[in-house]
Amino acid sequence: MASVDRYFASSRSALRRQWSSPKIATRLIIGNTIFWCVTYVQVLIFYNISTGTCWYPSGAYGVFFSIYIAVESGILPILLLFIFGLLTANNVHNTIQRIEPVGVAHNGQHILGSKPSKKDAQLHKMLANQILVFIILNMPNPCFLVYRAFTVNTSKTLLRSTTEDFAGNMTYALMDLEFSLTFINFIISSKMFRKEFLQLIRTKILRQHPTLVANIKRDNNKNCQIK
Repeated sequence: MASVDRYFASSRSALRRQWSSPKIATRLIIGNTIFWCVTYVQVLIFYNISTGTCWYPSGAYGVFFSIYIAVESGILPILLLFIFGLLTANNVHNTIQRIEPVGVAHNGQHILGSKPSKKDAQLHKMLANQILVFIILNMPNPCFLVYRAFTVNTSKTLLRSTTEDFAGNMTYALMDLEFSLTFINFIISSKMFRKEFLQLIRTKILRQHPTLVANIKRDNNKNCQIK
């Protein structure tokens, strides 16, 4: 949802930018909540409780649900992040190219280019790191569920069953960890984000006035003039 919102917010089309608004976000949150509640009604119907453990049954539904989780939690989010991330980066690049044209001589002709943008580079870096962290931490659980579905009828020793239970719990923990690393990822990836965060701490928590940076120009008489 956040990657889709970034795409609409960075679009040069006024009609598309209208989709990035608190009103639309509220409607999508409500609709998204209702959709996933209805989708997971199947858990109330098909899941079994055995020896204090709630788990999906073996057989056709077990295979279906494992593949569904692999697509819903692994493949689909990665595709959405990748597609809308590239579209957002393209929007930012086109906007900068339009605002900051630079003349470049090539074979005697004057063509338009664009200045390298630190903001554009940081956006690419933040997006790439976010996708990488998501893949590393989210893919193990769907892969484990698919493995468990296809080996559910296999005779297993106590050690193997215990090892698989531990691995399953760890993959769920990795999925939860991914949500808590977004802030750390942005802090590490973007100098601009760090500056904005420190500025927020100074102004909102420490109640300091924003620091104004004066451009100082020295003339030939070595006098200082503040612009």
